[in-house]
Amino acid sequence: MTDALYESTIQSLPLIHKGKVRDIYAIDDKRMLIVTSDRLSAFDVVMPTPIPNKGKVLTAVADFWFAKLAHILPNQLTGDAPEAVVAPDERPQVAGRAVVVKRLKALPVEAIVRGYLVGSGWADYQKTGAVCGIALPAGLRQADKLPEPLFTPSTKAAVGQHDENIDYAACEKLLGAELAGRVRAAAIALYREAADYALTRGIIIADTKFEFGLDEHGTLTLIDEVLTPDSSRFWPVDEYRVGSNPPSFDKQYVRDWLTGSGWNKQAPGPELPAEVVAKTAEKYDEALRRLLG
Repeated sequence: MTDALYESTIQSLPLIHKGKVRDIYAIDDKRMLIVTSDRLSAFDVVMPTPIPNKGKVLTAVADFWFAKLAHILPNQLTGDAPEAVVAPDERPQVAGRAVVVKRLKALPVEAIVRGYLVGSGWADYQKTGAVCGIALPAGLRQADKLPEPLFTPSTKAAVGQHDENIDYAACEKLLGAELAGRVRAAAIALYREAADYALTRGIIIADTKFEFGLDEHGTLTLIDEVLTPDSSRFWPVDEYRVGSNPPSFDKQYVRDWLTGSGWNKQAPGPELPAEVVAKTAEKYDEALRRLLG
């Protein structure tokens, strides 16, 4: 595991926040440094075993999408080199896995867009005929493509807590009607363009999660990670079959192993076997190679 970074130890900048995967440091009153570690969380628990190079894959994929989708919405990146804001001996910790971002006011919702009927959406549909309160046609099957992409927001939970799906009315209460409308329109536009591109690379984006912030002028800005294997469900086109949950380019391999291991899904998580670590790293790397070519 010598090439894995479980957590960063940047001493030259003050640590603001340590998330499930990312460590965030203050640079000045306008900028922050986000370091993407090789930690992996499953069922909202951070596993004790890192996935080598996962943080570099997530950073490369997110940077690709930030550039590709910049014409739709501005993003958090300042363009500054991470190596320039840390001490010389700390540069190996940030190389290829960190970004310098603007300090923005993060919105208190996660903007989830679903293009296919799977996961909690499929479970909801089976019970209610709807997903997050949005009625759908009868007779849809698992993994069916939805007639239109659905915006199904959720609240943001603290580390160790579960995000909660909310309906659009609750989103409007949290954000205000005008801002909620902007968030919904932006999320769906971003998803549509990304999903269309991904299909040309042999990947179906079944669903994804966006996060947004506001600058001092109220400009809606794309933040956090974007369209990575951690924040999205990527399926290989050639293995897609309606009626079953296709294999995905993400931590599903780990989730399946954890489910079969007898773990009770409470912290702490179990150490992951070398085979599971290697297979998961391979899945992340394949997503990167397919998307970026």
